[in-house]
Amino acid sequence: MSECKNCPSAEGCESKEKGGCSFEALNTFSSIRHVVAVMSGKGGVGKSSVSVLLAREMLRRGKKVGILDADITGPSIPRLVGIPAGSHCQQNDKGILPILSGDGIAVVSLNFFLANENDPVIWRGPMLSGAVKQFWTDVYWGDLDYLFIDMPPGTGDVVLTVMQSMPLSGAVVVSTPHDVASMVVAKSVHMAHKMGIHVLGVVENMAYIRCPDCGKQIRLFDEAPLHALLAETHLPLLGSLPMLPEVAALSRGDGEPLDKDTAATLADIGGLLEKALDVPACP
Repeated sequence: MSECKNCPSAEGCESKEKGGCSFEALNTFSSIRHVVAVMSGKGGVGKSSVSVLLAREMLRRGKKVGILDADITGPSIPRLVGIPAGSHCQQNDKGILPILSGDGIAVVSLNFFLANENDPVIWRGPMLSGAVKQFWTDVYWGDLDYLFIDMPPGTGDVVLTVMQSMPLSGAVVVSTPHDVASMVVAKSVHMAHKMGIHVLGVVENMAYIRCPDCGKQIRLFDEAPLHALLAETHLPLLGSLPMLPEVAALSRGDGEPLDKDTAATLADIGGLLEKALDVPACP
């Protein structure tokens, strides 16, 4: 990863002026084409569910996919993808082995290193950041087309560590149409821009419900805050997902398939990501 010219985060990166990237070295035996952070300044917007839905969409497209659960103090990815509680990572001579979900998504989460998944993680910033770095340097991810990083909410130590330590190909920002969520999400976008991270666009989650009788979309909140967010940040709207039990069920890998309109929206988002990320990545 010493070739700054091939690094997706090279633009705006201060390290390139110092003779090379300052990223942590990826596990020697792993190769990852695209590293995508899924982030939001606000908790409760469904960021982790969107991370899983994006991973499943790329899996549907025939890609090899992994999820790095960087939400160290509130990890939820294992449960969302249906990995049983009490699962623990193994290790071989190539590194720590991710656990595969039933459909083949490689996952690493701090839950896999706890005696009980309900045990709280009471760590200060340096320990949190160190754990996330180890998920990058010590885990044998193998060959992946996409590694989605499920970021913690906010703009704290772990978010900063990921942006400074890993060669992000881009970031997807998740928001809801609520005005408070849009305001806080804008902080994450501005942070990413200051760090030289390419923000690929916004996914609006829990945007509407669908009438069970006629199928009409019913928006629960005013669209004005979302439009204001897009105008302020100059970002594209990648797609809007509904507030439906089926969305949570799909992220868990169970339940009925999504309705055709929501499935089509996910397919559109996947296509936009593939197009936006069709650039050389750090080796």
